[in-house]
Amino acid sequence: MVSAIVVLSGVLLAGCDEVTSAVEDVEAAGDKAKVCTEALQIIDLNADVSPESVAAGAEQKARELQDLAEQVGDQTVQDTLLDMANGYLELEERKAEHLGDFSGWLQRNLNSLDELRQACL
Repeated sequence: MVSAIVVLSGVLLAGCDEVTSAVEDVEAAGDKAKVCTEALQIIDLNADVSPESVAAGAEQKARELQDLAEQVGDQTVQDTLLDMANGYLELEERKAEHLGDFSGWLQRNLNSLDELRQACL
């Protein structure tokens, strides 16, 4: 009888671990979806954007993307958010240089945006 109780306890604990793991996976997916949604709202890039409008909020967007990167457990999403934050910081630095090579910056960040979209799927 005691061995049956021990076996049953082991089965219940294993079941609890599976449930806990499933709950953690669902929470992580929810966090990832939330972070991805917020990131896509922050970035808001398109091919017709003006250098001045992007540069005006570059530092703020970089901070917001860094904050989001700290909130997500998915390494690919986190890395992409940090890359994009660094891109905005780079643009902030270039503001002093009168936004030289904005089209190159925009293309890199549009590519990063595509990477983020793929990582968020």
